[in-house]
Amino acid sequence: MDWKQEAADKLLQYEARRQSLENIPAEIRRLELDYTSLRSSTADAVPSHGNGSRREDAMLTNIVRREELARQLESARAWVAMTDGGLSALDEEDQLVLDRFFVHRRKGACEQLCEELDREKAQVYRRRDRALRRFTLALYGGLES
Repeated sequence: MDWKQEAADKLLQYEARRQSLENIPAEIRRLELDYTSLRSSTADAVPSHGNGSRREDAMLTNIVRREELARQLESARAWVAMTDGGLSALDEEDQLVLDRFFVHRRKGACEQLCEELDREKAQVYRRRDRALRRFTLALYGGLES
């Protein structure tokens, strides 16, 4: 396994995963509100394809979606905490370099870092590689499988 590539991929996904920590609870809340609006099944309800009423099917689907989202939320929390831990092991300049190259990517990141850090392009790229290596070590403890 290429641990360095895994670490780079984590950084590329970081903002979306952090955003999911806000979006998933909002979606769970929306589903909870939808669930309360579903009326309970009546005795004369017409069975649907699953031998239950459509309302029962909708209620079960809602419950399953909320449970799956709760699992995804726990996974996202663990993922973000792990990534935050790896980033916290770096100094500010390493964090800045990784942020510009991976987390908040944009055109001209290297040139902007050259100006901000008063470094040549080659030095910035070496700093990026060194920061990514340190981040990988902080996350996984090694670079080889």
